Amino acid sequence: MSDKLFRLIAAYQQYDWGKIGSKSAVAQYASLSDPSIKIEENKPYAELWMGTHLKAPSKNADTNELLNDIIASHPEETLGNDIINKFKAKNELPFLFKVLSIEKVLSIQAHPDKALGKILHAQDPKNYPDANHKPEMAIAVTDFEGFCGFKPLAEIADELKRIPELRNIVGDETANHFINNYKENVTFDSEDDKTNRKLLQSVFSKVMNAPEDEIVKNARDLIKRAHDQPSDFNKADLPDLLIRLNKQFPDDIGLFCGGLLLNHCRLKAGEGLFLRAKDPHAYISGDIIECMAASDNVVRAGFTPKFKDVKNLVEMLTYNYGTVDEQKMVAEKFPRSTGNGESALYNPPIEEFAVLETTFKSSTGKRHFEGVDGPSVIIITKGNGTISTEGVKLDAKDGFVFFVAANTEIDLETTDKNFTSYRAFVEPN
Repeated sequence: MSDKLFRLIAAYQQYDWGKIGSKSAVAQYASLSDPSIKIEENKPYAELWMGTHLKAPSKNADTNELLNDIIASHPEETLGNDIINKFKAKNELPFLFKVLSIEKVLSIQAHPDKALGKILHAQDPKNYPDANHKPEMAIAVTDFEGFCGFKPLAEIADELKRIPELRNIVGDETANHFINNYKENVTFDSEDDKTNRKLLQSVFSKVMNAPEDEIVKNARDLIKRAHDQPSDFNKADLPDLLIRLNKQFPDDIGLFCGGLLLNHCRLKAGEGLFLRAKDPHAYISGDIIECMAASDNVVRAGFTPKFKDVKNLVEMLTYNYGTVDEQKMVAEKFPRSTGNGESALYNPPIEEFAVLETTFKSSTGKRHFEGVDGPSVIIITKGNGTISTEGVKLDAKDGFVFFVAANTEIDLETTDKNFTSYRAFVEPN
């Protein structure tokens, strides 16, 4: 066994929003990677966790040793000194890499930044299990839909005029104040922008603090409107979306705080989205690769039976607003790889991770990667090939996951034009 490159067995999570049985990419990858796993066709398989998070750490596929313990015994070789110094890490990765298979909408949620993460963890460790922030990035593996960030304010104002049920919950005074005072085409962080955010906060706060009986009554009327008068809505796909979500979570506050206030976004396979700390979002359906800072902190708003922390949520959000396109990731070239095939870099504006997608268009391919100045985790999402470094060559198939130590050159080779991999990595700069 090499400490530079080895295969991992990743843990999976069975949350009730996951796809069922073999329809779940998570179940497929878990069972292909570990033949001892027998898929239960009536159970949901929601998340595959690749990394060192103590809730579900990965293991060496040959020795069964925890990745945390392997890193702890060789931190300089596995993480590299620069990563140890920057993140004060001795036995863990600064990122958590996941595959998600989504059948039902996840809770509308946001994640704290570092300062708030520390406060929430100290105050309520049961609901906030660590002190870290959790910015995250999603890359679609199949067609995907979700909610991401607040809609442009003109769209929300239009809904407050068109949709009586939303106006009932927000109240005439707050609705009129919003409609009459928000400004379009403002400069980020200008006084007008700050006023816009306060106006948006007032609308969101009214929704989140509405009495449950008001939510239920107006939700039922809203769904009746979606069925009977779909032309009342300002987006053609919104009535169908609300009807679908209501079947999963009847009469839920999420119809308002998600369906009417947040952007509905769709991604094709290979498209990416970056979700900053303190921005509201939810995943609705599809399979995605997700990477995040190594945290499990979630502040929830709707579409969930779990704990909702309304006060902290309303206070903490950035109230960024705008179109979906502003949050999509544009892939960059990755000059440190050569050969045939293509490598696309998704590089969000944070320190903990970037993700590299590698694909091959022809049936024989070899791509060489220079070493990166930090550790990596790679998952093969499609096809067959090999992964190698000096003295080590391993089969690389659907669902196989690998750890690559810092400063390790590798080659991906294949005779399968479908061969696709995703690599999460961290570097000090």
